[in-house]
Amino acid sequence: MVVGLRAGRPNHRRSPYFQGQIRTFIDARIKWVRDPYLDKAVKNEKNLKPLLSAKNLILSQPSQTLLLSAISPLKPKLNLPTTAIKFFQDYPLIFRIFRPPIKKSMHFSHPHVKLTPKALCLHNDESLIFNLLHYKMDVAERLAKLLMLARAQRLPFFVIEKFQFDMGLPHDYRLSILPDFPDYFSICEMGFKDSNGLEVFGLELVRWREELALSSLEKMVKNEGRMRSRIRFSMNLPRGFDLRKKVLEWVEEWQNLPYISPYENAFHLAPNSDQAEKWTVGFIHELLCLMLAKKTDKESLFCLGDYLGFGMRFKKALRHHPGIFYVSNKIRTQTVVLREAYKKNFLIEKHPLMKMRYKYIRLMSTVMRRGRPIRNIVMKRKRPSSAAARMRKIKENSSKWRE
Repeated sequence: MVVGLRAGRPNHRRSPYFQGQIRTFIDARIKWVRDPYLDKAVKNEKNLKPLLSAKNLILSQPSQTLLLSAISPLKPKLNLPTTAIKFFQDYPLIFRIFRPPIKKSMHFSHPHVKLTPKALCLHNDESLIFNLLHYKMDVAERLAKLLMLARAQRLPFFVIEKFQFDMGLPHDYRLSILPDFPDYFSICEMGFKDSNGLEVFGLELVRWREELALSSLEKMVKNEGRMRSRIRFSMNLPRGFDLRKKVLEWVEEWQNLPYISPYENAFHLAPNSDQAEKWTVGFIHELLCLMLAKKTDKESLFCLGDYLGFGMRFKKALRHHPGIFYVSNKIRTQTVVLREAYKKNFLIEKHPLMKMRYKYIRLMSTVMRRGRPIRNIVMKRKRPSSAAARMRKIKENSSKWRE
């Protein structure tokens, strides 16, 4: 059932472009080429999401400790890549496994896990960011823009929460964010039931907010004083990626098509037309711009696309435009990355919460050796000096002469 295509509010903008656009794309094979820099950017965040989920679970307990055996059944929910005990042992500067003593006894209880002082310090700094009014406003606006991308201006919670981590929503955002913005959001029934026969609830935008209905590309063009109709997507193909001439010619013509904002309704366009594809690419581009690290996993992206009725359009857009989007196969999933947001493997504009997450990553990449923390960096073999190389060559020649 596609419920994301219900009519929007009366003031929702409808694209004026006619439906008769034809498909001119040459169905040429576009190969996937690995981008080591963007792969590294994705790999750097390996296990960060399950680690923060486990951290929040532990700190939600009154004692801020948790029985290790109680975490093991939650492995699928936390998305732990290994057993709970091994996961916590892999990050000794964040988690500490211990056995609390039993009162009035010399014995110790079962293993528990808690956060280290360094991890607690990071969590406290992170909590300060979550509690800032400026940050809450930023979250509310990005969440509102996500709802505005849906034509009905509402989405079920199961779809929103697929982007919860990537958007930087607090784990308790329903309690810590939504009540502070009654003029933005209301909880609603979605009008259908889940597989268990239970009513599905979601989030609805109270009213269309025209001041937010401006995409990141439109903002950029407006700041530069250029015409909106001349919007072109930034393309950055990796080394070794050569598009065939006929594909390059099509891309150039496609770039010159009028830009349709993702906040406009362009479902009336012929689904297989070039104009519809440019609108779809703009939709994915804007969605990735709402994410803190300008990336999200492909499964979540396709889930939203299917819900809104895009069907195969998202898949085609990713395949046809490798200079705009990159799909990485690292960390046990496929991650869609917005190329223009990165310079090599570095995120160009860092959100305050992303800066905090990078601090967690640095702590995760630090290991203990002989009781001392060291960065877990693979040391390159030291190349011998030219003098040492000449000496080795002399020894090899002398051994040949003796033979």
